[in-house]
Formats: sequence, C-alpha cells, structure tokens
Amino acid sequence: MNKPIYVLNGPNLNRLGKREPHIYGSTTLAEVEAMCRAAAGDNPLEFRQSNREYELVDWIHEAIDEGCAIVINPAAYSFTSIAILDALKMFPGPIIELHISNIHRREAHYHKSYVSLAATAIIAGLGAEGYPVAVRAALKLAEV
Repeated sequence: MNKPIYVLNGPNLNRLGKREPHIYGSTTLAEVEAMCRAAAGDNPLEFRQSNREYELVDWIHEAIDEGCAIVINPAAYSFTSIAILDALKMFPGPIIELHISNIHRREAHYHKSYVSLAATAIIAGLGAEGYPVAVRAALKLAEV
C-alpha cells in the first residue's frame, strides 16, 4: 500500500465558503476535500484542518513517519510559525505550500511566508482549484 499524501489546512479554513468569499471563493472545505480525493485517485490521502498550531505540527510529525508528500495551506501560520517551519524541514519528501489567494497581491504582511523556506513548490492564487493541482503535483514529485 502506498503512503498517503497529507493535505493539511490551517486556521479559519473550516470557514471556507462563508469567510470573505470575495477573497477565498464560495467552495467549502468539504468540497475541497472531495476535489483532493478525486485528484488522488486510488492513492491514500489524509485530509485535515485545525485552528491549533500544535496540532498541525503533530500531523507534520506523523507525516514524517507515515506520508509520502505534504500539501499544506498553513493560512495565517505561514507568516508567523517557526514551529511549523522547523517541523516541515524534517520532512524528507515533497512539500507543496498552497494559498487560495495570491498572497503577493495582498497586504505586505502576507508577503513573507516562513513555510516557503521548506517548500518544494508553492501554489498561490488559483482558488480552491489549486488543491487538486497541488495533489497531482505532490504525487508526481513523490513518484507514487
């Protein structure tokens, strides 16, 4: 059996579809999960969301031992969390950093992502459609 891709989502992403739809669109997190599972095909996928930094770090640790790739939308933690960066630096496989909006077209505090320092690739600005793109890219990079 293949190792799973971990798709990890940070704070406030549980509010997708309701939160600032002019920025994040109307797609819900449940719909994003369905898109990811379809993109993964027969490959196993762990899809998770948390508003808690420590939980994301714990899931990254789990992925170090159990996963083949990580797709992570750390949301606000992108710009604040050295703990998430340090955990990601331990992951031996591909890491795709994902942002629904184009963070570089937004306010200056969104321009420096700590996660980018560990990411293999970055996808930003494709909306929810970026998720299946990221899953397919992670599968290819992990040679699954």
